[in-house]
Amino acid sequence: MSIRSIEKFRREIGLVLAPFLSTVVYLLPLDLPTDAHIVFSIMVFCIVFWLTEVIPLSITALLGVTAAVVFGVVNVKEAFLSLGHPVILLFIGSFLIAQAMTKHGLDKRFALNLLSKDFFLKSPIRLIAGFSIIAFLLSMWVSNTATTAMLLPLVLGIVHMFRQKKIGETGKFAVFALLAVAYSASIGGATTLIGTPTNLIGAGFLKEEGYDIDFLRWFLLAAPITFLSYLGMLLYIKFHVRNFKLDHHKIKKLIAEEKKELPRISLGEKNTVFVFFLAAFLWIIPGLANILGNKELYIFLKTHIPEAVVALIAAILLFLLPARKGEGTLTAKDLRELDWDTILLFGGGIALGKLIIKTGLAAYIGKHVAAVVSPEFIFLFIFILVVSMIFLTEISSNTATVITFAPILIGILKELNVDLFYPIFGIIIAASFAFMLPIATPPNAIIYGSRLVPLSKMVKVGFFMNIIGSVIITIFILIYMK
Repeated sequence: MSIRSIEKFRREIGLVLAPFLSTVVYLLPLDLPTDAHIVFSIMVFCIVFWLTEVIPLSITALLGVTAAVVFGVVNVKEAFLSLGHPVILLFIGSFLIAQAMTKHGLDKRFALNLLSKDFFLKSPIRLIAGFSIIAFLLSMWVSNTATTAMLLPLVLGIVHMFRQKKIGETGKFAVFALLAVAYSASIGGATTLIGTPTNLIGAGFLKEEGYDIDFLRWFLLAAPITFLSYLGMLLYIKFHVRNFKLDHHKIKKLIAEEKKELPRISLGEKNTVFVFFLAAFLWIIPGLANILGNKELYIFLKTHIPEAVVALIAAILLFLLPARKGEGTLTAKDLRELDWDTILLFGGGIALGKLIIKTGLAAYIGKHVAAVVSPEFIFLFIFILVVSMIFLTEISSNTATVITFAPILIGILKELNVDLFYPIFGIIIAASFAFMLPIATPPNAIIYGSRLVPLSKMVKVGFFMNIIGSVIITIFILIYMK
């Protein structure tokens, strides 16, 4: 059967394979408590459904938790408690801030103002750096999907102008410019706690284990990894576009025309800027107090205005602050347009993860894996974990992958008597570093949809980025662990 046939009948394959494999797992004579055995079976069922996308990912997560209630593993109140998890509220609030930025055109204004600087218009690599820096910075706050979708027409406009004027190897420039935007959006999203759903999911699992990571600490740990990964990508691209020539006056004219079409800065944009900086300040200040050694202030701020509450305050302000007569900066329509699929996936996924740990399944798997892993080779083991996470997310949802494997890895690390914080932090970052295939991330899919990026080129450049990312993440995790 060809790959195309498998893709075509993926849903049908999932519908048959999921119940079959979960039944086989349940019938295996494993030395497991009954509840853990049931959860193992449910987990296998969910993994197959996630891989084959039989139903939306969020509904699969909720299906798993529902099955656990039906089979008596957990009561209904405890099972769905995670839907009110503080990180869910942080999710919703940060999504609404991003929604306001996109709705009022603040992201496009920022992009065009940065690109209009002469520095970015004097060479191909500088122009690509301009686009990729925007993608990198915006994705820390706005969905990497929205960032890539917003930048795509700007890149295509310049590529179209190059073709009209017959400037150099237009196709080659287009490929690397588009890849740079997609990869930078994915890398940038890993930098902040709210940059991508996997970060929040991972933070949720860490919190369950007693590790409460604040916004500033996440940034300080992730930024060196993401910045070096971004720099590695830029150096690789610079080598490949070094002979490309461009007329920076014509590009400047194109950017100026785009900028000229921007409307005057609106009240909605001003409100969004105010709320954004207020939220960023309130997210950063507890971590700053902690770094400066003021433990009392840190505890006070974490107790009274934790990240989730800051996100809710920001969201409420966006609905209260008027953008035009009788209408807030955000409206009920914007609330309906939120990515509720991801929010529900997170809630259901955290609940499923808790069951994997609570029933002893994570400890069981951890014990058996730990038996074949020598403590002397723990560094190699961490590298394998990072590489495995990156390549797994090439073919499956990074969110679903983190939900499934983070609890199991927690169990393994506990059995190995290794402090689990930094290794788990590493695999969470690694979940955003899938660069080879269009199905790996939405940014990859968007730029592949332009039909200007051949699959072979995405695989080649993406493989390089996967390996570079794996090495950088592993090195920093080992440094942090020491």
